[in-house]
Amino acid sequence: MSSIWKKRYIKKSENLKTNKNCSQQAIDYNSYRFSVSEWLKYSFLAVSAAAIGSYVFYKSIIIFSCLFPFCFLYPNLKRKELIAAKKRRLVVEFKEAIMILSSLLNAGYSLENSVKEALVELRLLYAKDNLIIKEFEYINQLIYMNISVERAFDDLAYRSHSEDIRSFAKVLRIAKRSGGELENIIAHTVGVIGDKVRIKEEIITMTTAKRFEQTVMNIFPLFIVLYIDISSPGFFNIMYTTVIGRACMSIGLIVYLSAIYISKRLLNIEV
Repeated sequence: MSSIWKKRYIKKSENLKTNKNCSQQAIDYNSYRFSVSEWLKYSFLAVSAAAIGSYVFYKSIIIFSCLFPFCFLYPNLKRKELIAAKKRRLVVEFKEAIMILSSLLNAGYSLENSVKEALVELRLLYAKDNLIIKEFEYINQLIYMNISVERAFDDLAYRSHSEDIRSFAKVLRIAKRSGGELENIIAHTVGVIGDKVRIKEEIITMTTAKRFEQTVMNIFPLFIVLYIDISSPGFFNIMYTTVIGRACMSIGLIVYLSAIYISKRLLNIEV
């Protein structure tokens, strides 16, 4: 986020932060707080991966003991992925919300009333705990406190850290100040953002099969080694009992982890 946008938000949001009830409901989408069950789940997955990796590549309890403390740091590495997924879910839901907002504006509603009616429509589409429901409830609270709609969307744009939501908030603010044809400007902006979000979702859908193949291919080499080791005991003994064997297994581990990293980067397509 540019420093200009950040300064603008800080200047405009001083009054928002003085209200304790509203500040407690606001969500910063650049942060993620794990529940106890989530933290245990991801820690268990890390411990399992460390155990399998230690056995397949080294057959060493010492290696596993060294890796074990670091397994509990894995949730922090997973946090970035979970934040990205949360942002993506918000943007998809936001696209539906502004499409409803645009149709209400075209039907003759004022901007403030359109936001209120949009919340009613969103409650019919989504569950009560969906992100966009919470955000539009929060926006309506700000409007009830005599805070302008554009400032409320500025607040959401800052907290979401999303370029699409930020663009909409910027266009809304300029259109409201200029006093131009608000309905047409918002409709055009909604169309552009909707097309962009739709393309992102289509890319994700098209690469879903490849992501599944990637997961299978990441696990498959480990199963091959485990299968041979179980079906032919002692077949890999030389790889675990000699210096050259351990060096080869270490190189194999580096290549294996590099392949996983590269495959994830290849499927991470930005629009």
